[in-house]
Amino acid sequence: MRVLLTTWGSRGDVEPLAGLAVALRELGVEARVCAPPDEEFATLLARVGVPLVPLGPTVRSVVAGPKPPTKEDAFRLAPQLVAARFDTLTAAAQDCDALLATGLMPAGARDVAEKLGIRYVLTCFHTLGLPSRHARPGARPGTPSARDETDNRVLWKEDAQRVNALYGEALNTHRAAIGLPPVDNVRDHVLTDRPWLAADATLCPSRGLTDLDVVQTGAWLLPDDRPLPAELETFLGAGEPPVYVGFGSMASYAPRDVARVAIQACRARGRRVVLARGWADLAPIDDGADCHVVGEVNQQALFRRVAAVVHHGGAGTTTAAAVAGAPQVVVPQIADQPYWAARVAELGIGAAHEGRTPTVDSLSAALTTALDPDTRARASTVAGAIRTDGATVAARLLIGAVGAGGAVDAVGEGGPAGTA
Repeated sequence: MRVLLTTWGSRGDVEPLAGLAVALRELGVEARVCAPPDEEFATLLARVGVPLVPLGPTVRSVVAGPKPPTKEDAFRLAPQLVAARFDTLTAAAQDCDALLATGLMPAGARDVAEKLGIRYVLTCFHTLGLPSRHARPGARPGTPSARDETDNRVLWKEDAQRVNALYGEALNTHRAAIGLPPVDNVRDHVLTDRPWLAADATLCPSRGLTDLDVVQTGAWLLPDDRPLPAELETFLGAGEPPVYVGFGSMASYAPRDVARVAIQACRARGRRVVLARGWADLAPIDDGADCHVVGEVNQQALFRRVAAVVHHGGAGTTTAAAVAGAPQVVVPQIADQPYWAARVAELGIGAAHEGRTPTVDSLSAALTTALDPDTRARASTVAGAIRTDGATVAARLLIGAVGAGGAVDAVGEGGPAGTA
């Protein structure tokens, strides 16, 4: 059995697919990953022996400019990604039995699976973007809804219209070229009636958050047994546990002057700092011996040895810190990050910073909560409740779905193309 796993997004979108690919391999299934050709992702997949098929432009080329991408950038990127999926996935999935897609609205993936007659699965790492009568849709490029509109049914209908504006013309042009009829609701066509949710139920309970029949597998964790760098080991052993500060792939989105603010806030709490350079290229503000800079590192090992984790609230970092039992301070910037910040606060395993741009005082106050012994105790308790076998659960489901026969949905029957 062979499966193709595809995404276009940041490391938080790619690493879970690596975890699933490893779990599939352990069950005798060959898996390949079709993802952006960023060097970091190629290195990650090579480390675990999973083939990478390059898809579209690098993510860094899109998000790492001096300013965040604009609406115009989004409308240029969307048809480019649709075309890349029809071209690249069609070739990569020729001998596969299933195609699993995630990341930035993977319009084109289901269509390739449909043409090839193989199973299709849509996976999310959070519930943002899944229609719900109980919640408003997240922000999306395009014509905004009226500020005074409160009917969630109307808001989600308008969200679907924005997705159509981004992807509809390109998707239906490529469908026509391979003999497939048009779809009139791209979002629901991509999602299917029964998407998978690769998130832990403790951190992200799906009940009540979406109207769709979600299959929740747990987070797809990639085991990491790499030792920490010798210089980092020396720093960790030279004093009390430091605070980790990192904003991952938040290049142009990272708060202005966040390294200075974070270092000074940690010093105000009497804590040393491990500063993750990340895509924002964070750097120390002086030569103080209380700050150590790291690049790509084994977070699973590092987070078990820090006093707290200050981060942007990506699904991957939030889960990694939670599994490690590390208290968190989440400074959310975009997309699903406000949800993870709120969830960390609700669970009592850390603090949600109010607003995107922290000050020394505001971050110091949040650290006071995270560094409280009661928060550490609660984080340890929650860590014990998080399942770590989500990738294996998903791998077994995927194998079972292929064995059950059928061509489009992974588990159960999905709506036909164009349903609302």
